[in-house]
Amino acid sequence: MMTKETGRLTIPSDTDFLKETQELITRWGADAIRDSDGTKLDTGLKQLAVKLYSTYFVARGYNDFAEKHPETVQSLYLMSDRITATGTTVTIPFMAHYFDQQIRPNYRDDPHEYWEVIDRTADAVVPTTNWSLLPDDDTVTIRQAAPYHEYTVSFLAELIWDPTEMYNHLTNHWGDVPHQIPFDVRYPEAQQFIRDTLRRWLAANPEIDVVRFTTFFYHFTLIFDDQEREKFVDWLGYGGTVSVPALKAFEKVKGYRLRPEDFVDDGFYNSSYRVPSRHYRDYVDFIARFVADQAKILVDEVHAAGKEAMMFLGDNWIGTEPYGPYFKDIGLDAVVGSVGNATTLRLISDIPHVKYTEGRFLPYFFPDVFHKGGDPVAEAKQNWLTARRAIMRKPVDRIGYGGYLKLAAQFPDFVDYVTHVADEFRDIYSKIHGVKPYAGLTVGVLNAWGKLRTWQPFIVAHGKRYKQAYSYEGVMEALAGQAVNVRFLSFADITSQGVPKDIDVLINVGAAGTAFSGGDAWQDPALVTTIRAWVAAGHGFVGIGEPSAIPGTWAGRTFQLADVLGVDQEAGFSLSTDKYQPAPVADHFLTDGLTLPLDYGESTHNVYAFPETAVIAAANDEVTLTSHDYGQGRGVYLAGLPFSPQNANLLLRLMFWAAKKENAFQTWYATNPETEVAAYPDAGLYAVLNNTSAPQTTTVYTTGGQQVSVSLAPEEIRWERIDHEY
Repeated sequence: MMTKETGRLTIPSDTDFLKETQELITRWGADAIRDSDGTKLDTGLKQLAVKLYSTYFVARGYNDFAEKHPETVQSLYLMSDRITATGTTVTIPFMAHYFDQQIRPNYRDDPHEYWEVIDRTADAVVPTTNWSLLPDDDTVTIRQAAPYHEYTVSFLAELIWDPTEMYNHLTNHWGDVPHQIPFDVRYPEAQQFIRDTLRRWLAANPEIDVVRFTTFFYHFTLIFDDQEREKFVDWLGYGGTVSVPALKAFEKVKGYRLRPEDFVDDGFYNSSYRVPSRHYRDYVDFIARFVADQAKILVDEVHAAGKEAMMFLGDNWIGTEPYGPYFKDIGLDAVVGSVGNATTLRLISDIPHVKYTEGRFLPYFFPDVFHKGGDPVAEAKQNWLTARRAIMRKPVDRIGYGGYLKLAAQFPDFVDYVTHVADEFRDIYSKIHGVKPYAGLTVGVLNAWGKLRTWQPFIVAHGKRYKQAYSYEGVMEALAGQAVNVRFLSFADITSQGVPKDIDVLINVGAAGTAFSGGDAWQDPALVTTIRAWVAAGHGFVGIGEPSAIPGTWAGRTFQLADVLGVDQEAGFSLSTDKYQPAPVADHFLTDGLTLPLDYGESTHNVYAFPETAVIAAANDEVTLTSHDYGQGRGVYLAGLPFSPQNANLLLRLMFWAAKKENAFQTWYATNPETEVAAYPDAGLYAVLNNTSAPQTTTVYTTGGQQVSVSLAPEEIRWERIDHEY
């Protein structure tokens, strides 16, 4: 029987909604109230026995200051459309297809010093003497152009409308509400303004318990086009941190000058998929140090006022990398983030150096979901069931919701479901908080970012996905709820320190040339030989998609660990060399009990196996699942892994097999992929989860080969005592 508790829940509210809010506080067991973008708390709420969170914007919402100090408006580098010259003169309208209510060119700082015009065909910078600017038309004219070469302008632009406030404004039809102008804390007068403003605000709001910074200074890169549509988004993008003072300070600290191309990056804007250059790594480090220093000043002010400081993991969070080296210096009490799936739940719950974490669940109480004919319960169920898997591994300390409570209250079924979610979360937390869950393996996820971007490979925001990446992102989603320990390692970690001793299996997953697969990192003999020796000594390497791949091949290979994996990818250079595929094996541990054919998502093509490789699945003369002995260890290859319950089970099998621990696979394991087991030996408890909205039956293996049949109601968690020796 579930223990009925209250607390650990934050809900939004608004003006003129006091009585209804009180009723929902009681029904949901909430112990904290928050405002949201575009709402204000009813003054009556301040008399309730609940914590009050107040959203606090540091660098937006102060248009008087921004307009008085126009030089402090935030900026970023953007690239124009590619224009082909048909003669020796070409004019580029560089603002074409950008939303002019969001950005405007920065003409204040000398364009001939801070902009670049590039001949993309020749990969050459056009001399400043060969181009001129016409500000009235937002055009650049190039002279002495090479006919039929493509040209671009990399220009410094001012961000004159905060992207999140703009999104909320457009989504909710706020009409004539003034556009909030973000300003840059890099300027001394801005630093003084935000400190003075915060001090005044703290003094004027003594009833507020938690200052919810949303977030600090710089928004993730989010640019809209002239049709008011999203043009470019990178939840990890540092594009909006650029300013002339920042560029000058960087040069002083790091000893060299950055150029626009270090940010524009061929028009890719340094997305997290790009292998980061040394210059970009240096810049990320530089900004993170600055942000930590400035954020700590504000957090100290909050603490001096006797309040808690919380950071929202989103919006203006750039520079506060929670797994980076400077995050601990900020001194935050808590982090709250939006939960889109199991991966984003773990991204929040694993954050170190804070007293507590909070997950904001979906749906957000906005009209795009809460409208006539809308079905918020369906979204809430999907959100809860996907996140719950991760909660069983590492729970956040609190959950919450955001938006307009007035909307949510109009949907009784949704109100009922939130009651269920809140009660179930509190019950889970009371049982497992601080208890180490059983883990059969320790897995190292290997990519260019490593620990810095823990749980963030392939992330977009709020659990969205890309067609070209969902076949890889499924690995993160599976791992987030599985009975394994997960560590994120960079290539630099391996070359400088070797593979950590506690790692049983390494996973390298992604498309060739990306930061996640690795690209040119695999040209380093030290990296390749270190992993080869480690696998040969008795460990496992799992490659998914195009692991260890260098586009166009290197040293006669596409996959630089082809010898470990037992497969390589045909790049079109060795078609004249015959390749004889081994016949697929009839039965194998990796597919035991799974429904065939397997789902590889977008899959990976032109992969062939070596003669000694065990081919487990293949189609159309391409292998999709293989195993290969390498010394005392094993390499396993898989063509893709979109998330599904069966694919999560498959990944678990791959990891245990690669680590040569398949004999321990059926320990705290459920045979039905729609169900999972989470065991907590130190607490003497285990739980069997039904991750679906339909009844499920499963066989649960506990320890020592013992098993029990379990029938579960829809969405049920069955808690049991561990009644035998572990």
